[in-house]
Amino acid sequence: MPLTLRNVRPWGGEPSDVTLDGGAITAVVPAAQEGAAPADAGAAPGAGVVDGRGRILLPSFSDVHVHLDSTRLGLPFRPHTGSPGVWNMMLNDRNNWRDAEASITERATHALGAMIERGTTRVRSYAQVDADAGLERFEAVLVARETHRGRADVAVIAFPQAGLLREEGSAEVLEEALRLGADVVGGIDPCALDRDPVMHLDIVFGLAEKYSVPVDIHLHEPGQLGRFSIELILERTKALGMQGLVTLSHAFALADLPDGELDGLLAEMAELDVSVATVAPASPLPLQRLTAAGIRVGLGEDGQRDYWSPYGNADMLDRTWQLAFTNRFRADQLIEHCVAVATMGGASVIDPAAQRLSSLADRPGLAVGDPAELVLVEGDTVAAAVMDKLPGRTVIHRGGVVADGLQLV
Repeated sequence: MPLTLRNVRPWGGEPSDVTLDGGAITAVVPAAQEGAAPADAGAAPGAGVVDGRGRILLPSFSDVHVHLDSTRLGLPFRPHTGSPGVWNMMLNDRNNWRDAEASITERATHALGAMIERGTTRVRSYAQVDADAGLERFEAVLVARETHRGRADVAVIAFPQAGLLREEGSAEVLEEALRLGADVVGGIDPCALDRDPVMHLDIVFGLAEKYSVPVDIHLHEPGQLGRFSIELILERTKALGMQGLVTLSHAFALADLPDGELDGLLAEMAELDVSVATVAPASPLPLQRLTAAGIRVGLGEDGQRDYWSPYGNADMLDRTWQLAFTNRFRADQLIEHCVAVATMGGASVIDPAAQRLSSLADRPGLAVGDPAELVLVEGDTVAAAVMDKLPGRTVIHRGGVVADGLQLV
């Protein structure tokens, strides 16, 4: 059934009436004059017309880097007990995740629902598979996805958080997750964690080729070590013809490299269409240069109040604020660009055929023919909405309202 969003402001612009049908935007016209709207203009969400109340219409958020299998959202706050370093943090998680006050399935399902309530309808979630967890965490994320199937699209990454070479059986359980339908194969720090980048990448890209899935590699490695791993990943991408199918998550080295080295690396990444997923770290990636180079960039929340970190609240609008803040952006255009990254930028990381950002001025996703993946937010301007993060939101997935006022419909 067609749905009309009455009196909304696409990207904070002029008041408009936007019609949705068949999962797409079918019309965008100037808002009807006061008193000229049909009798049902004040109908409740889902009844054919949504009263936009002058709110800003944005593409819905795309969380492209989230660990639904490790969250403690909704549970009592727990003091952080982890020690620095990927391996130490992983062990802290391993020593505690089974003892939480709720099952991993319940936690993943709750967290995904909270994300949807706040405006996220496109998700790429990791699911840890290793010698300790087996497929338990992977299966929990699958249940969460199924529970919210009508509210969001969720791609699941089979993720070897503990590496592939340090524990016997790690590669085997990773492959089993792919046999059972994982959408993406993950990898992590081939040099720093597994200390054998050739073998690690042989396994990851070999499985990607065997099961015809994309690759997403966590890369915490800094500086020249990270550059070395990126170059090896680019070599594999080119050799296997996987242009558009490889994502570097974190990619902290891109924040460390001298300009001369960075320029060449970004050019090669753009040529091979390798995308980047960032979580808005304290040392930010060169966001403007990535966009200028033509590299797809998306945003994610990472772990949310888990055994790795006390941060995270299921709100991508809040994480968008963090992206702007860590980049020291103050101009409205740059803050709005962060919103574009968190929405359509992420959508293009998940689906390389989706509309892409090509400049800092791009504000895509709200034209006729675009997917009806939308969120209404309160604010005088887009930048103000990011600063204030108000609760008056309406979330639309495939042309239908799935959440309103931070509550699932």
